[in-house]
Order: sequence, then structure tokens, then C-alpha cells
Amino acid sequence: MNFPWHLYLMAFIYTIAGINHFRSPRMYQKIIPPYFPNPKLLNILSGIAEIIFGIALVIPVLSTYAAWGIIALLIAVFPTHIYMYQDKKARMGLPKWVLLLRMPLQLALIYWGYQYT
Repeated sequence: MNFPWHLYLMAFIYTIAGINHFRSPRMYQKIIPPYFPNPKLLNILSGIAEIIFGIALVIPVLSTYAAWGIIALLIAVFPTHIYMYQDKKARMGLPKWVLLLRMPLQLALIYWGYQYT
């Protein structure tokens, strides 16, 4: 049996990203578009979702559901990338070209998640 290192890498990345929502909550709250209510709660929920989906990826009976959850989450947070691109305060000092490149990266991450559905 081949070791699915890419699945474990994905699980690790999402779990660590989810934990980071609690380590640096203000950073995440700052990039949530103002038209979304309660940025603090949204940050908590997205952090919990990333942790749960990351862990569930490596549990065979849950892996497919976790991959679909990650895809849904990536789609749900896409407005954040647009907001960061458009709003200077939300950019966190990143150049616009970096923020522009993040958008197609989301599609690549969605594709990566789709490989496990």
C-alpha cells in the first residue's frame, strides 16, 4: 500500500491553519469583509472547521466528507481574497500581485481537495 503523503500533508496544513485562527484571531478578523456579520464568530467557526476537516481527512470513513467540507470552506472564504485585494487596510502590507495570485491558488486547493472526494 502506498503511503498517501499528499493527503497527510493536506490534513496537516488545514489543521495548522485552523489552529492559527485561534493564535492570531485579529489577523483573520481584519480580512473578513465588513458586509459579513460577526467577524469574531466567523473566524472561530472557520478555524474549527479547518481543524475538524484536517483531522477527518486522515480518517478513512470521514475522508470524503472532509474533502467536500474543505471545498465548501474554500468557496465560502473566497470573498475574503477579493476583499483583501480591494481594501488597502485588509492587505496586511502584501503587494496586490500576491493577492491576485491567491485567487487562482484557491482553485488549485479546491482541485487538490477534489482528489479525495
